[in-house]
Amino acid sequence: MDLEQTKQRMDGALDALRKEFAGLRTGRASVNLLDHVQVDAYGSMMPMNQVGTVGVPEPRLITVQVWDKGLVKNVEKAIRDAGLGLNPQPDGQIVRVPLPELSQERRQELAKIAGKYTESARVAVRNVRRDAMDAVKKEKLSEDETKTQNDKIQKLTDEAIKKIDDLLAAKEKEIMQV
Repeated sequence: MDLEQTKQRMDGALDALRKEFAGLRTGRASVNLLDHVQVDAYGSMMPMNQVGTVGVPEPRLITVQVWDKGLVKNVEKAIRDAGLGLNPQPDGQIVRVPLPELSQERRQELAKIAGKYTESARVAVRNVRRDAMDAVKKEKLSEDETKTQNDKIQKLTDEAIKKIDDLLAAKEKEIMQV
Protein backbone atom coordinates (compact mmCIF):
# COMPACT_ATOMS: atom_id res chain seq x y z
CA MET A 1 0.00 0.00 0.00
CA ASP A 2 1.61 3.24 -1.14
CA LEU A 3 0.37 6.30 0.77
CA GLU A 4 2.21 8.67 -1.56
CA GLN A 5 0.34 7.28 -4.57
CA THR A 6 -2.95 7.62 -2.67
CA LYS A 7 -2.12 11.25 -1.85
CA GLN A 8 -1.27 11.93 -5.52
CA ARG A 9 -4.59 10.49 -6.66
CA MET A 10 -6.46 12.64 -4.13
CA ASP A 11 -4.47 15.68 -5.28
CA GLY A 12 -5.54 14.80 -8.83
CA ALA A 13 -9.19 15.16 -7.77
CA LEU A 14 -8.33 18.59 -6.29
CA ASP A 15 -6.60 19.67 -9.52
CA ALA A 16 -9.61 18.56 -11.56
CA LEU A 17 -11.87 20.63 -9.27
CA ARG A 18 -9.63 23.69 -9.71
CA LYS A 19 -9.89 23.32 -13.50
CA GLU A 20 -13.68 23.03 -13.30
CA PHE A 21 -13.82 26.13 -11.10
CA ALA A 22 -11.60 28.05 -13.53
CA GLY A 23 -14.28 27.58 -16.19
CA LEU A 24 -17.03 29.03 -13.98
CA ARG A 25 -17.82 32.65 -14.76
CA THR A 26 -17.54 34.98 -11.79
CA GLY A 27 -18.09 38.35 -13.47
CA ARG A 28 -14.39 38.83 -14.09
CA ALA A 29 -12.79 37.94 -17.41
CA SER A 30 -10.42 34.97 -17.37
CA VAL A 31 -8.71 33.14 -20.22
CA ASN A 32 -9.73 29.90 -18.46
CA LEU A 33 -13.38 30.70 -19.05
CA LEU A 34 -13.13 29.39 -22.62
CA ASP A 35 -10.97 26.33 -21.81
CA HIS A 36 -13.89 23.90 -22.15
CA VAL A 37 -15.20 25.42 -25.39
CA GLN A 38 -14.72 23.14 -28.40
CA VAL A 39 -14.59 24.63 -31.92
CA ASP A 40 -15.56 22.76 -35.09
CA ALA A 41 -12.33 23.22 -37.09
CA TYR A 42 -11.20 21.30 -40.15
CA GLY A 43 -13.79 18.58 -39.62
CA SER A 44 -13.02 17.86 -35.96
CA MET A 45 -13.66 19.44 -32.56
CA MET A 46 -10.67 21.36 -31.20
CA PRO A 47 -10.12 23.28 -27.95
CA MET A 48 -10.34 27.07 -28.26
CA ASN A 49 -6.63 27.54 -27.52
CA GLN A 50 -5.74 25.47 -30.60
CA VAL A 51 -7.53 27.77 -33.06
CA GLY A 52 -6.59 31.15 -31.61
CA THR A 53 -4.97 33.16 -28.85
CA VAL A 54 -7.27 33.89 -25.92
CA GLY A 55 -6.58 37.16 -24.09
CA VAL A 56 -8.05 39.45 -21.44
CA PRO A 57 -7.32 43.08 -22.37
CA GLU A 58 -9.88 44.47 -19.89
CA PRO A 59 -11.53 43.08 -16.72
CA ARG A 60 -14.86 42.58 -18.50
CA LEU A 61 -13.66 41.54 -21.98
CA ILE A 62 -12.16 38.38 -23.45
CA THR A 63 -10.67 38.40 -26.94
CA VAL A 64 -9.87 35.48 -29.21
CA GLN A 65 -7.35 36.23 -31.96
CA VAL A 66 -8.34 33.54 -34.47
CA TRP A 67 -5.37 32.29 -36.49
CA ASP A 68 -7.40 31.18 -39.53
CA LYS A 69 -9.85 33.80 -40.82
CA GLY A 70 -12.10 30.99 -42.07
CA LEU A 71 -12.73 29.81 -38.50
CA VAL A 72 -14.00 33.12 -37.08
CA LYS A 73 -17.68 32.12 -37.57
CA ASN A 74 -17.04 28.69 -35.99
CA VAL A 75 -15.34 30.29 -32.96
CA GLU A 76 -18.24 32.72 -32.57
CA LYS A 77 -20.79 29.87 -32.78
CA ALA A 78 -18.84 27.69 -30.32
CA ILE A 79 -18.71 30.46 -27.70
CA ARG A 80 -22.40 31.29 -28.16
CA ASP A 81 -23.43 27.61 -27.89
CA ALA A 82 -21.18 26.82 -24.90
CA GLY A 83 -23.88 27.63 -22.34
CA LEU A 84 -21.87 30.40 -20.72
CA GLY A 85 -24.43 33.11 -21.46
CA LEU A 86 -21.94 35.06 -23.60
CA ASN A 87 -22.55 37.00 -26.80
CA PRO A 88 -19.37 37.04 -28.95
CA GLN A 89 -18.85 39.80 -31.49
CA PRO A 90 -16.54 39.16 -34.46
CA ASP A 91 -14.26 42.01 -35.56
CA GLY A 92 -12.05 40.84 -38.44
CA GLN A 93 -9.92 38.00 -37.10
CA ILE A 94 -10.63 38.94 -33.49
CA VAL A 95 -13.71 37.76 -31.65
CA ARG A 96 -14.57 40.05 -28.73
CA VAL A 97 -16.51 38.53 -25.86
CA PRO A 98 -17.88 41.16 -23.44
CA LEU A 99 -18.87 39.82 -20.03
CA PRO A 100 -22.22 41.16 -18.85
CA GLU A 101 -22.94 41.81 -15.16
CA LEU A 102 -24.16 38.69 -13.40
CA SER A 103 -27.68 38.78 -12.02
CA GLN A 104 -28.28 37.50 -8.49
CA GLU A 105 -30.17 34.50 -9.95
CA ARG A 106 -27.23 33.64 -12.22
CA ARG A 107 -24.81 33.95 -9.29
CA GLN A 108 -26.91 31.49 -7.25
CA GLU A 109 -27.06 29.14 -10.24
CA LEU A 110 -23.25 29.29 -10.58
CA ALA A 111 -22.87 28.60 -6.85
CA LYS A 112 -25.05 25.48 -7.27
CA ILE A 113 -22.91 24.33 -10.21
CA ALA A 114 -19.79 24.87 -8.06
CA GLY A 115 -21.43 22.71 -5.39
CA LYS A 116 -22.02 19.91 -7.91
CA TYR A 117 -18.38 20.06 -9.04
CA THR A 118 -17.33 19.92 -5.39
CA GLU A 119 -19.48 16.87 -4.66
CA SER A 120 -17.95 15.08 -7.67
CA ALA A 121 -14.48 15.82 -6.28
CA ARG A 122 -15.51 14.50 -2.84
CA VAL A 123 -16.79 11.28 -4.44
CA ALA A 124 -13.50 10.92 -6.34
CA VAL A 125 -11.52 11.30 -3.11
CA ARG A 126 -13.73 8.75 -1.34
CA ASN A 127 -13.23 6.31 -4.21
CA VAL A 128 -9.45 6.70 -3.84
CA ARG A 129 -9.85 6.03 -0.09
CA ARG A 130 -11.89 2.88 -0.78
CA ASP A 131 -9.30 1.60 -3.27
CA ALA A 132 -6.47 2.26 -0.81
CA MET A 133 -8.28 0.52 2.06
CA ASP A 134 -9.04 -2.46 -0.20
CA ALA A 135 -5.33 -2.65 -1.04
CA VAL A 136 -4.50 -2.69 2.69
CA LYS A 137 -6.93 -5.60 3.23
CA LYS A 138 -5.22 -7.61 0.50
CA GLU A 139 -1.79 -7.17 2.10
CA LYS A 140 -2.70 -9.49 5.00
CA LEU A 141 -1.13 -7.27 7.67
CA SER A 142 -1.64 -7.68 11.39
CA GLU A 143 -4.77 -6.10 12.83
CA ASP A 144 -2.78 -3.23 14.38
CA GLU A 145 -0.86 -2.51 11.16
CA THR A 146 -4.08 -2.58 9.16
CA LYS A 147 -5.72 -0.11 11.56
CA THR A 148 -2.63 2.15 11.42
CA GLN A 149 -2.66 2.14 7.60
CA ASN A 150 -6.41 2.77 7.48
CA ASP A 151 -6.03 5.67 9.94
CA LYS A 152 -3.35 7.22 7.72
CA ILE A 153 -5.58 6.83 4.66
CA GLN A 154 -8.51 8.40 6.52
CA LYS A 155 -6.27 11.32 7.59
CA LEU A 156 -5.30 11.93 3.93
CA THR A 157 -8.98 11.75 2.98
CA ASP A 158 -10.00 14.25 5.67
CA GLU A 159 -7.26 16.66 4.54
CA ALA A 160 -8.34 16.39 0.88
CA ILE A 161 -12.03 16.91 1.76
CA LYS A 162 -11.11 19.99 3.83
CA LYS A 163 -9.14 21.43 0.88
CA ILE A 164 -12.13 20.76 -1.39
CA ASP A 165 -14.48 22.51 1.05
CA ASP A 166 -12.06 25.47 1.31
CA LEU A 167 -11.95 25.74 -2.50
CA LEU A 168 -15.76 25.75 -2.62
CA ALA A 169 -16.01 28.44 0.07
CA ALA A 170 -13.52 30.65 -1.82
CA LYS A 171 -15.29 30.10 -5.15
CA GLU A 172 -18.73 30.83 -3.67
CA LYS A 173 -17.39 34.04 -2.12
CA GLU A 174 -15.92 35.03 -5.50
CA ILE A 175 -19.19 34.25 -7.32
CA MET A 176 -21.45 36.04 -4.85
CA GLN A 177 -19.39 39.27 -4.67
CA VAL A 178 -21.33 42.08 -6.29
